[in-house]
Amino acid sequence: MKKFLTTAFLFTLAVAAFAQGAPVAAKGLFEGQFTAHIALAIAAAGCGLGQGKAVAAAVEGVARNPQAAGNIRTTMIIGLALIEALVIYVLVAAFAIK
Repeated sequence: MKKFLTTAFLFTLAVAAFAQGAPVAAKGLFEGQFTAHIALAIAAAGCGLGQGKAVAAAVEGVARNPQAAGNIRTTMIIGLALIEALVIYVLVAAFAIK
């Protein structure tokens, strides 16, 4: 799994690096679009990991106490929405940089 995540991260980094147009003389490598793409990739990866852990914990909680499934589901959905909001904020910031 570690090898897969490393490969996926390096692929994301390579796509962000080579998908850009001609470099602007006034901007360095770590300014502007490149930084926006890397920030978005890191936020999306963190969001995916966080949502996976949240869903796993919710499923375990429902398995232990099936009568509390409604409350656990509601709390999980609110938590997932807040986690997803982080990626949306980074996406908005990435569009603002471009």
